[in-house]
Amino acid sequence: MKSREITFLIVSIVTAAVFGGLIGNVISGFLPEGSAKLIFGKTVEVGFDATKVDFFALSFTVGFMFRVNFMSVLFVIFVLIYFRWWYI
Repeated sequence: MKSREITFLIVSIVTAAVFGGLIGNVISGFLPEGSAKLIFGKTVEVGFDATKVDFFALSFTVGFMFRVNFMSVLFVIFVLIYFRWWYI
């Protein structure tokens, strides 16, 4: 694989996850209460919360969190299938 293809894959996966999460939240906002709303609206947070480190002359915050829902996973799977179909 070329480095250009790897860059395209990474950017595509991140974009798919962002748009999938956005679309999942929008869809869950329009659905009535029930199992469909639970599937589209359920978000799993993976990572660690922001931690503030404060020294005398230096202060910084470190944190990294993924918020994953059904649509973001589905969009990432579609991108991987598309990438495999066209590039491998």
